[in-house]
Amino acid sequence: MKKIFIFMLIVNSLLLASNQVDNQKAKKKLLEKHLKMEMEKEKKYSKEQTFYNEKNYDFKGAEVDPDTVKSIHGIEVDDFDMDSVYD
Repeated sequence: MKKIFIFMLIVNSLLLASNQVDNQKAKKKLLEKHLKMEMEKEKKYSKEQTFYNEKNYDFKGAEVDPDTVKSIHGIEVDDFDMDSVYD
């Protein structure tokens, strides 16, 4: 029984470690993609050497990528009761 428990513990820890490695690779790949896009924008801006105003600025480029939102963890808020503050 102990051997089975130890075996299951080792297998679970290996699976958890491999999952974390995959997540890190995915985050690194996404970061490199965004970095490449921003570098291309900077090259364009340095070539043109102009400042943009609201009429000719690309607002689509400033939107949030839905893939990055999936990797953000939600904030857990404790149940705050104002009645207990004044007791």
